Amino acid sequence: MKKSIVMLGAPGVGKGTQAKLLAEKFNIPHISTGDMLRTAVKEGTELGLKAKEIMERGELVPDHIMNGIVKERLSKDDCKNGYILDGYPRTIAQAEFLDTVDKINYVIYIDVPEELIIKRLVLRRTCPNCGAMYHLEYNPPKNDNICDKCGTPLIQRDDDKEDVVKRRLAVYNEKTASLLDYYRNRGILKKIDGNRPINEVLQSIVQVIGG
Repeated sequence: MKKSIVMLGAPGVGKGTQAKLLAEKFNIPHISTGDMLRTAVKEGTELGLKAKEIMERGELVPDHIMNGIVKERLSKDDCKNGYILDGYPRTIAQAEFLDTVDKINYVIYIDVPEELIIKRLVLRRTCPNCGAMYHLEYNPPKNDNICDKCGTPLIQRDDDKEDVVKRRLAVYNEKTASLLDYYRNRGILKKIDGNRPINEVLQSIVQVIGG
């Protein structure tokens, strides 16, 4: 059976980490709209420049831009056996658009208390060169603020700064939380406790999806 999976949850709950692990396990692509947007920003494309301004304010990129990016990506051959969407949909309008593109089998909602999310994100550091991620408390680099993999100085992403994190959470609560009811009413929402070790969270998700 095709595994068409949507990952839901506030910023910083570990959606990306779990999506990567699930992609490896099931051999289907992990489609992170955040990564796609950050690539566009890095490359300085027209979309990237528009998105950069919006993302730095902690706001959501408009539906019509996101819908176009996702539709094009899901049409690729590597998605025929399934995929994991991470960061999309974020609004009811996006979810309704996605329904016209493909049938979603599972919606995994990772739940973590808000005060822990803020701590997770504000202390997160990223390598601008190889993309490796660290956390100053849970997973610090061996050398102070230097990437273990490539030796590049680590940065705090603009969207991980505390004021932006709080804005992102406010936007999430205002717009994205209504998606939970949308998918709950369709009987495909699965709630997972994300405040546990990574492997325990993964095992719970795999149990819900099945081998």
